[in-house]
Amino acid sequence: MNRIVQGNLLKVAGAFIFLQSAILTLAPAALARSFDAPLRWTHWIAALILGFLIILIHREIAERLPDADPFLFPTAVLLSGWGLLTIWRLDAHLGARQALWLGVSLIGLFFGLQAPDPLNSLRRYKYTILSGGFLLVILTLLFGANPMGFGPRLWLKCCGVYFQPSEPLKLLLIIFLAAYLADQLAIRAGIASLTLPTAVISGFGILLLLFQRDLGTASIFIALFTIMIYLASGRRRTLLFNAAVIVCLAVGGYYFIEIVHTRFDSWINPWEDSAGRSYQIIQGLLAVANGGIEGRGLGLGSPNEGRGLGLGSPNVVPVAVSDFIYTAIAEESGLLGTLGLLALVGLLLIRSLRAALLAPHLFRRLCAAGLASYLGIQTLLIAGGNLRLVPLTGVTLPFVSYGGSSLLTSFAALLLLLRISNPLDEEPAPLANPRPYYTLGAALLLGVFSVALANGWWAVVRGPSLLTRLDNPRRIVEDRFVPRGKLVDRNNSIIDASSGKIGALERLYAYPDLAPVSGYNHAKYGQAGLEATLDAYLRGLQGTSAATIWWDHLLYGMAPPGLDVRLTIDLTLQSRADELLRGYSGAALVLNATTGEILTMASHPTFDPNQLAETGDALQSDPKRPLINRATQGLYPTGSLLDPFAQAVTGKQSLTDAERESVYEAIGFQRTPQIQLPTAQSFSAVGLEHFHVTPLQAALAAAALSAHGIAPAPNIASAVNTPADGWVALPVLGASFEALNAPIADETAQRLIRSGDRYWSHRGRAVEGDSAVAWFIAGAPPNWGGVPIVVVVLIEEDNPQAAERIGSQLIAGAMNP
Repeated sequence: MNRIVQGNLLKVAGAFIFLQSAILTLAPAALARSFDAPLRWTHWIAALILGFLIILIHREIAERLPDADPFLFPTAVLLSGWGLLTIWRLDAHLGARQALWLGVSLIGLFFGLQAPDPLNSLRRYKYTILSGGFLLVILTLLFGANPMGFGPRLWLKCCGVYFQPSEPLKLLLIIFLAAYLADQLAIRAGIASLTLPTAVISGFGILLLLFQRDLGTASIFIALFTIMIYLASGRRRTLLFNAAVIVCLAVGGYYFIEIVHTRFDSWINPWEDSAGRSYQIIQGLLAVANGGIEGRGLGLGSPNEGRGLGLGSPNVVPVAVSDFIYTAIAEESGLLGTLGLLALVGLLLIRSLRAALLAPHLFRRLCAAGLASYLGIQTLLIAGGNLRLVPLTGVTLPFVSYGGSSLLTSFAALLLLLRISNPLDEEPAPLANPRPYYTLGAALLLGVFSVALANGWWAVVRGPSLLTRLDNPRRIVEDRFVPRGKLVDRNNSIIDASSGKIGALERLYAYPDLAPVSGYNHAKYGQAGLEATLDAYLRGLQGTSAATIWWDHLLYGMAPPGLDVRLTIDLTLQSRADELLRGYSGAALVLNATTGEILTMASHPTFDPNQLAETGDALQSDPKRPLINRATQGLYPTGSLLDPFAQAVTGKQSLTDAERESVYEAIGFQRTPQIQLPTAQSFSAVGLEHFHVTPLQAALAAAALSAHGIAPAPNIASAVNTPADGWVALPVLGASFEALNAPIADETAQRLIRSGDRYWSHRGRAVEGDSAVAWFIAGAPPNWGGVPIVVVVLIEEDNPQAAERIGSQLIAGAMNP
C-alpha cells in the first residue's frame, strides 16, 4: 500500500516539476513576447537523469523499506526539484552544479538504502562521530575558505570542491544527544545527568561556531539542545531556562559582536539604510511584494536582474540562490506558491514527528524528533529572516537552497527518517508522556503558520505601497522589457518614447529642452515631471482593462504595454519659447485663456535627460537648479505685477494689507493649481506686500483678463490612447472660477492695450533684498476672434525689457501662427 501511495505522490511531484520545467523553457519567449527569443533547454538533461535516479530510489524504498512513510521521499523530491529549477533560473551555472550535488545526494541515498541500518552504529560511536565533526569545524578555523572570496571562512576546500562541516555537524549533534539521552533514560538518570554533560559538549560546539562567526548554525545548536532536553525530561522549566539563556546571549551578542549588532539593527529598522546594510532585506521584501498573490511566473521575476542598472550589485536580491531563495520563490510563485511550499514543509514535519511517535526504540524516537526539529527550525529561521519575522541568520532552506553541503545533509536526514519510519512490525516504544512531542509539533506548525501570515502581510497588505518605493528597481527592470507609452504633443509629435529591442529598451527624449516639465524615468534617479505623474498610463496600468492587466501579469509576469499620452503642448511654440529663453533663468508659459490648455511651458536652465547617467549628480548639486520646473515650482515675488489686478478688484493700486489679501484671494493667488505636475504653494515672505506665486498662477490670473473674468483650470495632458476606445480625453483636475467681474475684466484688458498692439500687456518687476525679478504678461483682447492666447514670462533678474521682448514675440507668434 505504501508503495502505491508513494508512487502516486511521486507522479504528482513529477508533474509539478515537469510543468515548472516547461515554464522555465518558455520564460525567455514570454519576456521577449516572441518565440524568436532563445529558449532554455539545458535543465531538461538534468531533469531526465535525476528522474531516472528518483525512480530507482522509489523501487529501492518499496523493496527494502516497505513500511517506510510514503510521504517523506516525494516531499523531499518536490522541494529539491523546485529549488533546483529556481536556482537554474537564477544562474544556469549554479543550477548545473546544484543538479550535480542533487545527483550525488540521490546516489548516496540509493546506496544508503542498500547498506545495513546505520542507526545502531551511530548510537554506539556517538562520541567518536561528534568529535570528528568538531575536528572538521576546528580545521575551518585554521584552513577555512569562502567560495565568494570574502566573508566568514566556513568551508574546507579540496580539489575545487567546497564542504561546510557545520552542516553535517547538526545531524551529528542530534544523533549524539538522542543516543546519550536514551542511554541515561534507560537507567533512570536524573535531570542533572541529562543536562550537564550534554550542555558542556553542546556549549563547546556553540563556542566553536561563534569563533567561526557561524551565528545561524550556533542558533540552531542552542535550539536543538533545548528541544532534545525538553523531549527527554518533559519539564517545561528547561524551555524557560534555555529561553533566558538565549535572551542573555542575544543581548551580549548585540553589544559585543558587530555582526549581531548589525543584523539586529537591520531587523528592527531596515528602512533607515535601505541602500546599505539593509539592502538585502529590503529587496527581499520588495520581491515578496512583487510576487503578490499569484506570482510573476518562473523565470519572469526580477530577483537577479539588477545587472547593468547601476545598482551597485549584480543582483536585485543578493544571494538569491541561497540565503534568500525563499523570496525568489515568493516573487515568481506568489503567495499561493509559498503557501504550497510551507504546506510541504509542514507535511514533512508532521510525518517526521509521526515517525518519532511510532518508533520502536527511544533512541530512534528522539532522533526522529530531533531531525524534525532541525528541518523545521532551519526553515523558520531562513523564511522568517527573509520576511523580517526574526533577524537574518544566513542559514539555508533544507532541500531547496543552493549548496552541496546543505543538500547532502538534508538527504542524510531523509535517509535516517526513512529508516526510523520503517518499524518492521515492531510496536512503538512506551511513551508515558507524549505531551512534549505534541507541544513540539504544535510549536513548529505555529511557526510555519506565522511565516505564512507574514508572507501574506508583505505580499498583499503592504505590497502595493512597497512597490512604489524609489528604491524598487523592478520598475526599471520592467521598463527594459515592456514598451513604455509615448508622450506626444498636440500634433502627435514625439516628446518621449521607448526605443530598442525587448530586454534592452531605453527611454529616449526626443525634445530634451522640455525635460523640467516632461521629466525622466531613470534607473538611478527615479522619476520626475510628467513621466512620474502620468506613470500609471505610461505603464499601461491605468486606461487598460483589468482583464488585460491580469492576463499580461499571468502570461508574462509584467504589466501590459504602456499607453501613449497626448499633451496640450505645441512643440512649434515650445521650441520658439526655449530659443528665446535660452541664456536666461526663468520661465515662459503660453496657454489658452478659455480652456486652460498649456501650449508652452518653458523652464530654464534646462538639461538633457538622455545624458542623466553622466550628469545626474552634477545636476542635483547645480546651484542654478536646472531640475526644477520653474513654471510650477518656482515661487517669485509679485511686485508691480499685481497693479492691474489691484485696480480691477479694488479700483486703486495703493492697498492696505486687507485689500491686498482680498486681491490675492480673488485672482487665485492663494489657490494651488490642480495640474498633472508637481506644484509649489504660494506664500508670503515678509508681510503680504511680498507675496510669492508661481508663473502658472500668474498665467491663470492673466487668463481672466482675456476670458471675461473667468480663470480657467490648467491642463497639460489632454488624452490617452486606450486599446479599447482609441484616444480618450483625460479629465481636467481643477475647476475654473470667476476671478473678476466680466465688464471690469474686459475694461482692464482694453486699457492695457498699447497703441499699435493687437494684444494687451503689462510689465512688472519685484525687488526683494539683493535680488530682483522681471514679469511680463500679455493676452488676446476679450473680443479676439481667434484662440484667446495668454503669455507669461518670468526672468530671474532685473531686466523687464528682456521679459517684454521674449513675451511680445511669443504672443505675436501664437496669435498669428
